[in-house]
Amino acid sequence: MNKAAFFKMSYGVYIVSSLKDNQFNGQIANSVFQATSDPPTFVASINKNNLTHEFISASRKFTVSILAQTAPMTLIGLFGFKSGREVNKFADISFKMGVLDVPIVLDHTVAYMEVEVIDEKDCGTHTLFIGRIVNCEILSDNEPMTYAYYHEIKGGKSPKNAPTFTEEKPALKQQPASVPEKGGIMEKYTCSICGYVYDPQQGDPESGVPKGTAFEELPDDWTCPVCGAEKSQFEKGG
Repeated sequence: MNKAAFFKMSYGVYIVSSLKDNQFNGQIANSVFQATSDPPTFVASINKNNLTHEFISASRKFTVSILAQTAPMTLIGLFGFKSGREVNKFADISFKMGVLDVPIVLDHTVAYMEVEVIDEKDCGTHTLFIGRIVNCEILSDNEPMTYAYYHEIKGGKSPKNAPTFTEEKPALKQQPASVPEKGGIMEKYTCSICGYVYDPQQGDPESGVPKGTAFEELPDDWTCPVCGAEKSQFEKGG
């Protein structure tokens, strides 16, 4: 079975948020979809180990922020690769409370929906939360980010608890190579924490690193644009 076929499916990149006891949390999700149009219902697949799952189960409501292509990797890293049990994800971002009194992430959001849970289905590691749309708005005309764009253009990976996560054979650790001579092949490097691949041909424009910059030439204080891992936590290969 070739699980790469899964990547031919169309997915978006969203932030699903909820609350419990006046505490907020949210996470990156790519398995959010419309189930019916009349009445409008949506489904979100959430991993049972995630704090957001606990909050949705308790409050029976959630919001979905549809991210734009311009969303920086740091925002995706905050909501996709950090736990709300350890950090306050809403501390330094723009959000508002909707009609359901659930936070709605506004940073780099093209549209949002507010959802009231009416049913749920157990899917093993995940729960499908089925909800009725009580409000939705468009915030900008920017292009929404697809998972394909996030994966192919931004070099992002699925968080381990995402429905689309596929275990990959880890790259063998190798000693950093010397900077290649002009005209030589520059190697890709992969973050051992979140799986982000640094591609010298793409650089890291969001961090001011231009295309054509070899990994070995990155500043010592450069960090993974997704999860913030230090340069020493990258391994050759990608």
